[in-house]
Amino acid sequence: MSISIRLHRIEVPLVRPFRTSFGTETMRDLILVQARTSDGLSGWGECVAMDWPGYSAEYTEGAIDVIRRHLLPALAGLSPDADPVAVRARMAPILGHPMAKAALETALLDLWLRRREQSLAQYLGAVTDRVDCGVSVGIPASQTLAELLAETQSYIDQGYRRIKLKIEPGWDVEPVAAVRDRWPGMPLQVDANQAFRRTDGPLLARLDDLDLLLIEQPLPEDDWYGHVLLAQQLRTPVCMDESITSLASADSALALGAASIINIKPGRVGGYLTARDIHDLCRSRGVPVWCGGMLETGIGRAANLALAALPGFTLPGDTSASSRYYAQDVTEPFMLRDGQLRVPTGPGIGVDPLPDVLADMTTWSTDLVLEESA
Repeated sequence: MSISIRLHRIEVPLVRPFRTSFGTETMRDLILVQARTSDGLSGWGECVAMDWPGYSAEYTEGAIDVIRRHLLPALAGLSPDADPVAVRARMAPILGHPMAKAALETALLDLWLRRREQSLAQYLGAVTDRVDCGVSVGIPASQTLAELLAETQSYIDQGYRRIKLKIEPGWDVEPVAAVRDRWPGMPLQVDANQAFRRTDGPLLARLDDLDLLLIEQPLPEDDWYGHVLLAQQLRTPVCMDESITSLASADSALALGAASIINIKPGRVGGYLTARDIHDLCRSRGVPVWCGGMLETGIGRAANLALAALPGFTLPGDTSASSRYYAQDVTEPFMLRDGQLRVPTGPGIGVDPLPDVLADMTTWSTDLVLEESA
């Protein structure tokens, strides 16, 4: 039996521009990986890289290239029955490119689980069938408090259980204070996406009086010592995001005191197996974790929900409803109910793209074949 891979490049417009400290997105240009067996079964994975290397060094065109030229050759002769850990080990010699690896690994894991009629949630060790949902609020295009408060109000009206505000130098204490003043009891956190520097400690310390859950990735991802110094200056817990790219980096962050909370993004760490490993490490040390988001379609969102249902995910993540980002999702939409999303229970990730919608969104596709297994 052989496995073939189809890459679908799709464009999905956002319902509103999403601005962070590193740029503004109005359209998601991403890759869906489809792994197919010769008997007609398919597994799916989503590559969360952006179309330009702004959030990370990875980007859509680069992910396509490394999948075609390096990752697929590393998997030549792979059996549909190959253990997911073996799949990860096959790709390990290729350095970097965790988002491309995660997409391919997830498609093959989804396929493997569907053949066994087991859900991803069961495989990972989920303990709940619903996940509390937070929402990420970007920097308003107008940079006015009125627009920020209006958008935040809309999410609170929808029932989200936690608000995350994007911040950057010049858009920091004042907007956060305005939101806290309007909703004193709402769980609130901030995300800087690496926008500040070590010398900004006194400024960020002003956030301590606003009763935040955490401040996420305040400094550049490679400034580990800076995060240690900053954590010593703040009462607000420091959470690392972009810096956490592996189990070893999570271990180092906790051991050094650079962070006391970890945001686990499967695409950033190379897949759901490593994401589970990081969860297990943090849980063994009593460290809270939460599942971050990368504006996923329903394919990535379904898999993230399975991960977020593990017992160590004690903080609401960025697993928002489909409508937070998309008027039309590539799958059946995920609907918020009482501030929660239901964890898919079907085999694998539990969802498939809607064929007509996928066709309409696809801008390019290609078929790639692995060598047949013995």
